[in-house]
Amino acid sequence: MSNCWNPMSLHPETSPVPYCLTASQRALKRSVDIVGALAFFVFLGPLYLLVAAAVLVSMGGPVYYWQTRLGQGGRSFRCYKFRSMVTGSDDLLALHLAHDAVARARWERFQKLDDDPRVTPVGRFIRRLSLDELPQFYNVLKGDMSLVGPRPCMVRQRSLYGSSWAHYCQMRPGITGLWQVSGRNRLSYAERVALDARYATQWSLALDAKILVRTVWVVLSGDGSS
Repeated sequence: MSNCWNPMSLHPETSPVPYCLTASQRALKRSVDIVGALAFFVFLGPLYLLVAAAVLVSMGGPVYYWQTRLGQGGRSFRCYKFRSMVTGSDDLLALHLAHDAVARARWERFQKLDDDPRVTPVGRFIRRLSLDELPQFYNVLKGDMSLVGPRPCMVRQRSLYGSSWAHYCQMRPGITGLWQVSGRNRLSYAERVALDARYATQWSLALDAKILVRTVWVVLSGDGSS
C-alpha cells in the first residue's frame, strides 16, 4: 500500500495526483528534524528560558499560547508559541477590523497587521526576532511540525489555499519555510500559498539547508518583519 497522502480522499475538488515523498525521503527529513530540535534544546535552552521569563515578568501567566492549526494530511494539532498578545486578542481584533477599513483590507490580503493592537511591547520584540516561535521545537519533537515546511495553516485560512491544499497537506508545517526567507510579511497570503506549493514540489535536503541558513540572516536582519 502506498504511504502517499491522496488529496482526493478528503477534498475531491483538488488535483487527483497523489503528491508524496518517498519513504526514504520522509525518514531522512524526520531524522534531521529530531536531531535539530534536540540540538536546539541542548545548546539554546538558556535562550528559551530567558524568553519565557521575559514573557512571564511583562505579561504574567500564561507564558504559552496555543492555537489549532492544520498539518500534514489536513490533520489538526496544537501549535505552541510564547504569548505575545493581550488576553481577549480575538475580540480585540474583530473590534479593530470592524472600525478600521484600511486595517481590514490589509488583514484580508496579508492576514497580518503592521501595527497590531493585540501585540504587547515585549511581544513585538520577540515576534520581530521570531523568538515567540521557539516552543514549536516541541511540536517538531512530537511530529506535528518540521524544521522546514509550509507555514502552519489556521483552520479559518483553509479556504485560501484552493487547489494548492494538496501540496500543503503533503508536508509537515515548518518553523521556517520558503515564504519566510522570500519576503516574510511583505508577501500577500496568496504569494505565501504559492511558495508553499513550490516547496512541496521541489523539496530536497539541500533546499531545507539553504532555507535554514537563510532564516538566520532574515531573522537577525529583521528583513520583512514588518
